[in-house]
Amino acid sequence: MTAEPRPQETLANLSTEDRRFEPPADLAANANLTAEAYARAEADPEAFWAEQAGRLDWAQPWDRVLDWDNPPFAKWFVGGRINAAYNCVDRHVEAGRGDKVALHFVGEPLGDTRDITYAQLKDDVSRAANALTELGVTAGDRVAIYMPMIPEAVVTMLACARIGAPHTVVFGGFSSDALASRLEDCQAKVVVTADGGYRRGAASALKPAVDEAREKTAANGHTVEKVLVVRRTGQDVAWDDAVDVWWHEAVDAASSEHACEFFDAEHPLYVMYTSGTTGKPKGILHTTGGYLTGAAYTHWAIFDLKPETDVYWCTADIGWVTGHSYIVYGPLANGVTQVLYEGTPDSPERGRWWDIIEQYKVTIFYTAPTAIRSFMKQGREIPDKRDMGSLRILGSVGEPINPEAYIWYRHVIGGDRTPVVDTWWQTETGSIMISPLPGVTAGKPGSAMTPIPGVGADVVDDEGHPVPNGSGGLLVLTRPWPSMLRTIWGDDDRFVDTYWSRFKEQGYYFAGDGAKKDADGDLWVLGRVDDVMNVSGHRLSTTEIESALVSHPKVAEAAVVGAKDEDTGQAVCAFVILREEAGDGGSDIVAELRQHVRKEIGPIATPRQIMVVPELPKTRSGKIMRRLLRDVAENREVGDVTTLADASVMNLISSGLSAGKGED
Repeated sequence: MTAEPRPQETLANLSTEDRRFEPPADLAANANLTAEAYARAEADPEAFWAEQAGRLDWAQPWDRVLDWDNPPFAKWFVGGRINAAYNCVDRHVEAGRGDKVALHFVGEPLGDTRDITYAQLKDDVSRAANALTELGVTAGDRVAIYMPMIPEAVVTMLACARIGAPHTVVFGGFSSDALASRLEDCQAKVVVTADGGYRRGAASALKPAVDEAREKTAANGHTVEKVLVVRRTGQDVAWDDAVDVWWHEAVDAASSEHACEFFDAEHPLYVMYTSGTTGKPKGILHTTGGYLTGAAYTHWAIFDLKPETDVYWCTADIGWVTGHSYIVYGPLANGVTQVLYEGTPDSPERGRWWDIIEQYKVTIFYTAPTAIRSFMKQGREIPDKRDMGSLRILGSVGEPINPEAYIWYRHVIGGDRTPVVDTWWQTETGSIMISPLPGVTAGKPGSAMTPIPGVGADVVDDEGHPVPNGSGGLLVLTRPWPSMLRTIWGDDDRFVDTYWSRFKEQGYYFAGDGAKKDADGDLWVLGRVDDVMNVSGHRLSTTEIESALVSHPKVAEAAVVGAKDEDTGQAVCAFVILREEAGDGGSDIVAELRQHVRKEIGPIATPRQIMVVPELPKTRSGKIMRRLLRDVAENREVGDVTTLADASVMNLISSGLSAGKGED
């Protein structure tokens, strides 16, 4: 019998969730993936993955599904040859589906729309491939992409894939310093950018940051040879004729005929940079065959995709991995029609997203909990004015979704008809690893449920032993999977040390996240292990306390950190945003919320301090920067704010606290 872990060894299991939502009967009856897939995949994972790879078109079949002879360095579909762009565009045109809309593009300025068919997309990708070749890009050269959410960004990614040039997409909100570090690390030969993009009703410049980044890399000995520029906003930009090239001159004039070259399954497809806890950003390398297999399979299975009839919309930016896997490679490989939206959810007014769903009859919608909570804050009157009856599946991505946000999302946006697939995965995993299946799983609000068929995952203690149901610990992946990262660009040692050294003996990939198993054995992801607090010897997850706070009817969003405490080691400190209808919450709100957490979870989790704030510090991908809140809670000088979407948020928080809104 397994001994019950001591509290200091694993995460305390605090909250319970009894609500269940069975799959709609019609969806379950016609689901792409059914319950039998779990047993089939478990019995022979390699055969299962070979079946998923078979959904793609290969120029040459593989000799071996998985080479795991030198762990943790995997090779998938060894000997196979494939082209990602061919699978995303050409094969649909060749199958007679060229007139099908690939992208409903919606620019932020009202009325700025374009519908692009698969045939048009194929021509655009071929022209861009020819233009990049003309600029000197060959297979193996790296191309950096620093663009707004416009069709040319998708075209550029596919054009790079077509000619075998690994791309690195840098989010268009990042600074010139962040761009320069990435250009230098991967030695990018060409940058593709735009004069600017539209954000919150204004034209936001991009080209100047590229010029600055190019100067910085030149000073360090790396030369960016060419910059290809899309004219999007019409802003004046500095121009160097020796380097800068207009897209409309180079691409539009190029031939739409391009012979597609097929590459080894392990040919690098892209490098995506993700922040390290220390030091320089990590360049996560994904290769072609395995990554495309994972992205296409998961998009088809987890969203129960019916490409003939579905209209799909993922609200991510291509600057993040979600945009790579679930805007570009997965959906286009599956031949679906999708929405591509340039702007923010509330520009020019708060109902913009819901208008788009109503107009294009979106059936599958994939967004982040931070967006959902911001809509909860505004109230349901705005979405209630729109007809969103077309929706049949909702998805959540980016961080654990707290149960109350899940319920609001399902009820207000999904009209209580729609399963919610709460997906866990990372830049490093390439595609979704843990998620309900909408036609199989009775969803639990807040739980990612179980590893999808083909994936092995578990929750273990510090020694790597699986924890019993009802306990918490560390989330691991127990076997290789096709879309796994192959290494950190230029740094194999860091790759091994970061992801594989902790459980080297077992051969587990350690994700850096904490998780728990509930009484049924279902998984609940509890966020980064770095965000775990140790209160009087109990390891508490910030996620569960945040969920308890958000379950209060006056609270829209919450962030919890552990601050040093002489008596308990660490104490719970909470920052909350109130819903608009709650006003300022009144003078008793702090006591009310402390009592609420005590009731929902127990005395051990009662916040020492609760601060009512107007906003929370978030990165541009919507993740809360708890490190900065810890600085505030411990009365330290606030650290580096350069990765925040809005650096002024920390001033707002500080001024609010000095006004006395955060009493114990």
